[in-house]
Amino acid sequence: MFLSRPRPVLANRPGPLLFHLCMSAHGLLVLDKPPGITSRDAVDRASRWFARKTKIGHAGTLDPMATGVLVLAIGQATRLIEYVQAMPKVYRARIRFGATSDTDDADGVVTPNPAAKAVSLEALRTALAKFVGEIEQVPPAYSAARIEGRRAYDLARRGDEVVLAPRPVRIDQIDLLAYAWPDLDLNISCGKGTYIRSIARDLGRALEVGGYLTSLRRLQIGPFAADGALPLDADAETARDRMMPAAAAVTGLPSIRVSADDARRLRNGSPVPATGQGEVAVYDAAGALIAVGVVEAGNLQPQKVLL
Repeated sequence: MFLSRPRPVLANRPGPLLFHLCMSAHGLLVLDKPPGITSRDAVDRASRWFARKTKIGHAGTLDPMATGVLVLAIGQATRLIEYVQAMPKVYRARIRFGATSDTDDADGVVTPNPAAKAVSLEALRTALAKFVGEIEQVPPAYSAARIEGRRAYDLARRGDEVVLAPRPVRIDQIDLLAYAWPDLDLNISCGKGTYIRSIARDLGRALEVGGYLTSLRRLQIGPFAADGALPLDADAETARDRMMPAAAAVTGLPSIRVSADDARRLRNGSPVPATGQGEVAVYDAAGALIAVGVVEAGNLQPQKVLL
């Protein structure tokens, strides 16, 4: 019979949860952002779930008033944030007519329009139809859009005039859920860079009554949905258990699987032979995401390498 020596007991040995927290974390986490805080505040609060100095970013800013899906990227997954940001989004919004706001939402200074009269449902549907498709949209004055290198909201808070150029955005679908003057409830499916506050403002202008956003909830970013999203009051163990692999950020890309030798070359920044064309997610023989690369002229060149 083999007898092992008893291990010494270390008084300061970390418990299972502390050991779990000290391990490196890499992946995605779907957070349900509550109202009243910025997206950066939400990231800062979520950082307590992970080891110190763990890199954490988020994909797609939500205004303080807004709630819902905020996808956090942890560790090496932060290198893939742009792919989550590019995914289509779904929002539930409430717009109030008959007034305007300097921020285009209820957090700003609201100015009533005494001349506003109730809009018919038919006129409302006609106006909404013009917002679907590829449209030009001016961001709100109080937004993170940049003017000569400065954030628009910094200029607006100083009282400076803010003139932002329109930019193209894509609105895939608008579903009218309920309408009882002056409130309108919508589901909006859209692409990257769309401001729902701008839709509220511009719809109010089109109807000549004024309008601003009174509530907003992001229901979905790509495959990441609010149902089952993690609340900020969750504990660290639950947060770690709910993390998804970094590969969930690139499910929309074509995939290539490479040999162990090619995986080593790619990790060293060297190209390897490959068929196809364009951007791809690269997996090793075990099915782990190792890189995002571009296939061109028979070679796969790594662009983002995950160690």
